[in-house]
Amino acid sequence: MDVVVLGAGAAGMMAALEAGRRGRRVLLLEHNERPGRKILISGGGRCNFTNIHTRAESFLSENPHFARSALARYTPAEFIALVERHGIAYHEKKLGQLFCDGSAQQIVTMLERECGEAGVELRCGVRASEVRMGAEGSNGSRFVVHTSLGEIRCEALIVATGGLSIPKMGATGFGYELARQFGHAIVEPQAALVPLVFSPEDCRRWCDLTGVSTEVVARAEAPVRKRSAVPEFREKMLVTHRGLSGPAVLQASSYWRPGVAMVFDLAPGREVFAALRERNARRDAAAAKSLLREVLPVRMAERWVDLATEDPDWTNAGLDRLERALHHWTVRPDGTEGFAKAEVTAGGVDTRELDARTMESRRIPGLYFIGEVVDVTGWLGGYNFQWAWASGVSAGRAA
Repeated sequence: MDVVVLGAGAAGMMAALEAGRRGRRVLLLEHNERPGRKILISGGGRCNFTNIHTRAESFLSENPHFARSALARYTPAEFIALVERHGIAYHEKKLGQLFCDGSAQQIVTMLERECGEAGVELRCGVRASEVRMGAEGSNGSRFVVHTSLGEIRCEALIVATGGLSIPKMGATGFGYELARQFGHAIVEPQAALVPLVFSPEDCRRWCDLTGVSTEVVARAEAPVRKRSAVPEFREKMLVTHRGLSGPAVLQASSYWRPGVAMVFDLAPGREVFAALRERNARRDAAAAKSLLREVLPVRMAERWVDLATEDPDWTNAGLDRLERALHHWTVRPDGTEGFAKAEVTAGGVDTRELDARTMESRRIPGLYFIGEVVDVTGWLGGYNFQWAWASGVSAGRAA
């Protein structure tokens, strides 16, 4: 076999079909009973398959420039053209996020058809247990992959086994184990795009507001990566029975680490309590609640004022502090909901040891790592799929 691809998810299928188009003999192995399981559950079953605003700055990595090459080599426009060629209707939901009008199954079916037309052999329900170096020679057996089918020899091996998120979908750490086996460093995997959990004290204060949602600007308190700034995200926040979720929180969670606070602007672009400064205006909690109810859901507005004015100070200086507190609501989470609820995994194979143009290992010729197993993690909203397509294409065109 010329090329073996481990993992028939988004990145793996893309790599396989690109290699097959080059005339390579490709075997695509998937340990689940069907390909693309995470594709099928994405976007509420409609697959947020790309984002038209994709750029390298929308990705986290210890090397923030690494993704730039692959993303330039395969753009959202190119994947959109593929979708359109297959007659799949789609729409932009918001912020450049593209979804199928119908089902995510359409994307999986499209990729399966493309693989079939490229001559890729897809085998599902096959587990790889070990990989070792073969005796490189005329038979091209650089790698020997031990599987439930037996030994499979290949010239090139593409690892697209994903990260640790959503273990019920079959996520494992096999890709990291392979990387370590061949001498690659691993940036510690972390749950990303994941709900945050309140401290017990904050849970007592807020968790009875489960289901309350409002638009905020959210960010982690301080930079957690050495060479990348922490962005702000203006989207919805949702109070849950254990903490906070919603798009703004999921986005900011990728930048959060234990011990770091989260900061929320609960009234972005608004000066809420200015009316309390007017001549003869009432200055009390009832007046503050009345104003805040115009901005926040009623229950959250009332709770916030009750907690913020436990020691009331209705002087001008006190109103300034109250306004600042509203725009800098600070929460120190106890943790996250973990990989079980995480949409993706941050961290992974250290990109310093991969060729940014081809995704090939700088240590082991013929070994490639793509998709979520690599230390490149996108924002919510189609970015991680675009990374899967782009990194898969880069490897498939080189393997």
